[in-house]
Amino acid sequence: MTTSSTAAGGTTQLSGDRIVVWSPDYLDYRWGPTHPMNPTRLDLTMALSRSLGLLEGVETVRPSPADDTDLLRIHTSSYVDAVKRAGSAPEGAAPPADAPHGLGTEDNPIFPRMHEASATLAGGTLAAAREIASGRARRAVSIGGGMHHAMADWAAGFCVYNDAAIAISWLLDHGYDRIAYIDVDAHHGDGVQHAFLGDPRVLTISLHQHPATLWPNTGWSSEVGSGPAEGTAINLPVLPGTVDALWLRAFHAVVPGAVAAFRPQILISQCGADSHREDPLADLSLTVDGQRASYLAMRDLADRYCEGRWLAVGGGGYGLVRVVPRAWTHLIAAALDREIDLSTPIPADWSERVGALAPSVDLPTVMGEGSDVSYLPWDGPGGTPETGIASLDRALTRIDSAIIATRRAAFPLLGLDPEDPRD
Repeated sequence: MTTSSTAAGGTTQLSGDRIVVWSPDYLDYRWGPTHPMNPTRLDLTMALSRSLGLLEGVETVRPSPADDTDLLRIHTSSYVDAVKRAGSAPEGAAPPADAPHGLGTEDNPIFPRMHEASATLAGGTLAAAREIASGRARRAVSIGGGMHHAMADWAAGFCVYNDAAIAISWLLDHGYDRIAYIDVDAHHGDGVQHAFLGDPRVLTISLHQHPATLWPNTGWSSEVGSGPAEGTAINLPVLPGTVDALWLRAFHAVVPGAVAAFRPQILISQCGADSHREDPLADLSLTVDGQRASYLAMRDLADRYCEGRWLAVGGGGYGLVRVVPRAWTHLIAAALDREIDLSTPIPADWSERVGALAPSVDLPTVMGEGSDVSYLPWDGPGGTPETGIASLDRALTRIDSAIIATRRAAFPLLGLDPEDPRD
């Protein structure tokens, strides 16, 4: 189905090969009233997208929960059974003695129908993968996904079922043998990397806050994959305080070259918004403007190397009102080719609704933050520019040290010259 519609910018566009996967059931993934991962952020994102007219004429796919067969692609049967038992216990009850698996911790408390809610998020990412694999869509976005910390038999970092890893496994069984996964969450994409550490068919790239400064304390540049998959895990850790221009310098110094060498058939992006300078759980300093620039860059890589096949999911992000709704509305817009200008005013109906829910929050008035997202391209070792501003020069030196460490660790394994900025 191809639908003609008018986007927020006023131009008529075709959206038949671009879909949004969404279910109100995503809002059931609720750890508790004081937990930092609150599904309100998803609801506010969709409300903002609708208020801007972004979803007019767009096909929305409502997913079914992932079934056990697909969950078992990544997770053990004992773990899935434990999640089912834990989620069926009375609210507030201690986790069953035979079902630890990371369940019932401060990060991952038990909540009612935990299995059903988690399987629905996984089903959303699977639905997006199936739409692309079938040829019904080139691009698909599901902001409910991105649970990248979940391990085979362990809940971790607010994540129960690893939806991206499940979808990658499904794609590998349905005609794909070169899949690139790019993770721009502030936290290392450890669960997805771990699932495919020895699989040369999957390239995982993670840009994240340095593991010496943030949980899960993995994602060092020396982590490059194992056995026949050496070179297909790429990690670019950056220091706390990294701003848009430096983060984008690092991204463009590593990611495009690696993707070009790997030549994937599909690109999957985990777009956690906790890299924002206001996020309460991480220490990076990106703006919504910089996050938007990363989404557009990943979309362009999919267009260049994957015939446009791009699957985007959400992830972390704990600025529930001021940050995540704007960031992920820009993500949806990027997937739909309906970019929203950063100076676009926030719709009054959205502000009124949110103001009633969170009267103490200073609401944003426009879709951007006025950040300059231009960056100085990396031009090889010894090419760090000198601006004459001592603090900026130190920051450039630090980001360039991270760039060259990652390139030297991984690029030779991909047949690339780590010293040559053309690679």
